[in-house]
Amino acid sequence: MAQHDRQFGIVGAGGIGSFYAMKLLNAGHRCVMVARGKRLGQLLESGLRLSHDTQYHEVPCPSACDLSQLFEHYTPGQFHALALCTKSSATKELAGAIAGWFARCNATCPVISLQNGMDNESTLAGALPRNCVFGGLAVKIGAHLTADGSVEAKGPGELIIGPWPKGSPDRVPAEVSTAFEQSGAPIRISNNIQRELWLKLAINNGVNPLSALTGLDTRSLSREPPFAPMVYSLMQEVAIAASADEVLLTRQDIDDMYYLIRSFDAIKTSMLVDHEQGRALELDAICGAVMSRHQRLGIDAPYTRLVYALLSQMPGSVQH
Repeated sequence: MAQHDRQFGIVGAGGIGSFYAMKLLNAGHRCVMVARGKRLGQLLESGLRLSHDTQYHEVPCPSACDLSQLFEHYTPGQFHALALCTKSSATKELAGAIAGWFARCNATCPVISLQNGMDNESTLAGALPRNCVFGGLAVKIGAHLTADGSVEAKGPGELIIGPWPKGSPDRVPAEVSTAFEQSGAPIRISNNIQRELWLKLAINNGVNPLSALTGLDTRSLSREPPFAPMVYSLMQEVAIAASADEVLLTRQDIDDMYYLIRSFDAIKTSMLVDHEQGRALELDAICGAVMSRHQRLGIDAPYTRLVYALLSQMPGSVQH
């Protein structure tokens, strides 16, 4: 199959998945968006609609499908890559389904996790050929799905991608990095994506739970008392947790991440949006990843444990 006949699969059509699908589609690349239920109906009926900063984009999505249709009508060789943009609670089941698809087709393709948390890539690597698994993260971006099926996004949406857990940047397929460069999304290829994911978790653990508890955006939390010191302490607990995975995050690393979130646009976190819309929160992916590593090290993570406990009391809040 010729390179120009291949496409990208975006599994999960929430804020982040829709944002990058739109970037690729606007740059002339083909995308199959994988969604379910109401969201799939919105894509098929109204297409993909996204407001990014001051611009509005709208494109039809006739190839949108659910996961079973993806496996039925496509083969892995038809894709440059699959980008997983689902909630982390779906990763284990998704990894098994993709592994079965690979086996039936006797073919593979790169699988890039763009999900929150620290355990998605290791779960994927346990089910799929290890050289297929790539870690990724979206930074300097806030994107969420509104009730009418449109997406509101803010920020440049920089992508960082790399082989899991580390490896030569040359392992990232050139057609993947080139496509995102053409889309206008800033992209950086990392030789230590596990460390990059821990750095992002420092920000997520610092502001996401507190935002769901308080209703405040990232700038308000990180710049104003009494929450700013709490944000920093939550980020410090991530640095300790990372050592359980033999990843070193220094005081300077945490300072850099703290000043990044303080200086960036005010963002409504995904956890706050989930709370407002009555969806389960990704507590296990974010706070749980920190607490489990602290437990492995035999020490406590009091700030993370407290926000986890408070949010766990909200009906239907914990996503397992």
